[in-house]
Amino acid sequence: MANVGDKVKITINDQNGHSEEGVLMPSSDENAVIIKLSNGYNIGFEKAKVSEIVVLEAADTSGAGANDVLKVQKKSSLPDVVILHTGGTIASKVDYKTGGVVAKFTAQDLINMVPEISGIANIRTQMVFNMMSEDMDLKHYQVLAEAICSLAHSGVKGIIVGHGTDTLAQTSAMISFMLDNLPVPVLFVGSQRSSDRGSSDAAMNLICAARFIAETDFAGVAVCMHENSNDNTCLVLPGTKTRKMHTSRRDAFKAVNAKAIARVSYPVGAVEYIDNEYLRSSDVKGDLVCLANLSDKVGILKTYPGIKPEVIRFYKEHGYKGLIIEGTGMGHAPTNSEANKANLSALSELIESGCVVGVTSNCINGAVHEHIYSNTRRLADIGVVFCHDMFTETAVMKLIWLLGNFDAAETKKMLCENLRGEIGEKAAYEETFTTE
Repeated sequence: MANVGDKVKITINDQNGHSEEGVLMPSSDENAVIIKLSNGYNIGFEKAKVSEIVVLEAADTSGAGANDVLKVQKKSSLPDVVILHTGGTIASKVDYKTGGVVAKFTAQDLINMVPEISGIANIRTQMVFNMMSEDMDLKHYQVLAEAICSLAHSGVKGIIVGHGTDTLAQTSAMISFMLDNLPVPVLFVGSQRSSDRGSSDAAMNLICAARFIAETDFAGVAVCMHENSNDNTCLVLPGTKTRKMHTSRRDAFKAVNAKAIARVSYPVGAVEYIDNEYLRSSDVKGDLVCLANLSDKVGILKTYPGIKPEVIRFYKEHGYKGLIIEGTGMGHAPTNSEANKANLSALSELIESGCVVGVTSNCINGAVHEHIYSNTRRLADIGVVFCHDMFTETAVMKLIWLLGNFDAAETKKMLCENLRGEIGEKAAYEETFTTE
């Protein structure tokens, strides 16, 4: 008798005796049989039309414990790289009780999944936490930053952080701000498709990240993900200038208003630098410092036609210390017409209460500017900080960090200063805009 999780061969009762092989999945419909094919997709059959189910391989139910450590022989010729495990799709597989994808891979599972990585570096693994990235809170950033800081002090060549893709860019930006004078590469790696699927990008992203760390003199935080939908190259992207641009494509992550740092070919592992002005480990002169305090009173307000002043007043009434407004175009907000003057008054009152207010654009590429239009100058006059070419998610992470470590006056000044590469020079139109 076949059980959920078994690899099976299903034969259909038709003229051709059609058959399919896959992993038996649970079904909420008692009249249907569902299997997961080797390409990762599910297919269902009417139970009445299934003539035979043959078990090809029983499910492995042994599992690995969360604290299991993979014993790998250390090679003196290879650099030391630590993989920090936080969960997400890169560490996910099918839960055959529910049929859903859940974070279940342990740190050991990641190495077992990609044995080639042991030929690139001496790999150690550490479980930080195991969760989907959308559930992360500020306390998780603090735990992660402290773990990275401790490892960087220990003399490792670099660190890979396995992370869910939904908030990977936000975490990479936050860690960039929290760690000052980081002397080693810290690469955030995710997977758009779970590791049990044939189309998973998990293994290649991990291998390319390890290759880059083994060969580079780069220092700081970056993201390593597929460059395109093919399995031939990954890009190393700047930690504060990277955004997830697609829900499911493997090449979802793009640098915004910035160049990629490098390209790593697969499977050969050659590293080609795209931006040669990256921060090198030899450029880091000060001591590594972890500024881990964060403010939980920071919000985002996306403007929209018809927005009312009471929406803005919410942040004053609830004691918010910071607010990023995602405006339109070059930083416009509905504060110009007679009908919208109350919005400008509400914003002014919010700033007078001590809240630091920054503005970004709903456009992906380009920068906000306070001196081009009279309405943006009006916002600047009441104390709104224009965040240059930072996109909203990075600006929010920066403001959360700033208000956790500096007073309002310092925060307002530093919000529009380039601290970790989050604010760039004016980029060429051709280099930043894509319709793909």
